[in-house]
Amino acid sequence: MRLSLGEIAAKVGGVVRGDAARIISGVAPFERAGREEITLAGSAAYWNRIDQTAAGAVIVPPGVEIHGRDLIETATPQVAFTKLIRLFIGGHAPAPGISPQAVIGRHFFCGKSPCVSPGVVIADNVTIGDRVVLYPGVVIGEGVRLGSDVEIHANVTVRWGCIIGNRVIIQAGSVIGSDGFGYTRDGDLYLKITHSGIVRIDDDVEIGAVNTIDRATFDQTWIKSGVKTDNLVHIAHNVTVGENTIIVAQTAIAGSVTIGKNVILAGQAGIAGHLHIGDNAIIGPQAGIAKSVAAGDVVSGTPGMPHKLWLKAHSLITRLPSLNKRFRDMEKRLAELEKIAGEKRVE
Repeated sequence: MRLSLGEIAAKVGGVVRGDAARIISGVAPFERAGREEITLAGSAAYWNRIDQTAAGAVIVPPGVEIHGRDLIETATPQVAFTKLIRLFIGGHAPAPGISPQAVIGRHFFCGKSPCVSPGVVIADNVTIGDRVVLYPGVVIGEGVRLGSDVEIHANVTVRWGCIIGNRVIIQAGSVIGSDGFGYTRDGDLYLKITHSGIVRIDDDVEIGAVNTIDRATFDQTWIKSGVKTDNLVHIAHNVTVGENTIIVAQTAIAGSVTIGKNVILAGQAGIAGHLHIGDNAIIGPQAGIAKSVAAGDVVSGTPGMPHKLWLKAHSLITRLPSLNKRFRDMEKRLAELEKIAGEKRVE
């Protein structure tokens, strides 16, 4: 693909500073970009060493003056560069059409331009929208509905009845709609609780690799629009995750938790069941959350506490050996003083 700088600026909502007719044929990192490639210089760390890139054009924020360079100026340089990566590099979709090596059930409704790979299994009564891409080994259960522009990578299972919205990406190895972990005691045995609900995933969600999202006991486990999850995330039954929330790797969310919108759950966080995490809250890495968190709060540690308090407590931990030594020295000195005082009383 070859585009002029003016054409590129129009696609990313930027303004050309320099030669709008310059031809660009690709994108590349700052240090490796060539004369027909465009790169990103989003901060002063890059502007101050602009002579170290051979890029033909550079994306910068407004107001940056770099003489002798063709620039695209935009208020969101990282967003613009991301769009250009998609434009020039794109993805690696399988061959168009439905492979004869796929297994397709009865009453299958398929939208326009599908890419269904060998080894895909689609059960009865499944509906998929336009431009859906299913990689090898994907299993779509009975009655599942997929929206348009959905991309499901290898060896993903979407179990019966689940609903997936538009522009959803599910990375390899994830399981959507597995049974929730629910049992009740029956004497000395555990009786499995039937989970008859579904998982609903709204538009523009990306699910990382090897996630497990459990179906609800009744009704639905609900992942709302714009949510992004990292790899190795577990979301239990009846959880609701609010819009545009970020969930980082190895986070585990127990059953019936409600998470607000624009929340960040950092890596290895654990959320106990039946809690509420308010809008715009931030849960720190490896935090263990045992009580609900108010909107906008920043919480760290186990048990979870306000982040500033956790920083103070954590700083004390590294000082404990020296504090312990000082305490023992004080005990010895106190014992010596008590001994001297006792001897004086005897005299």
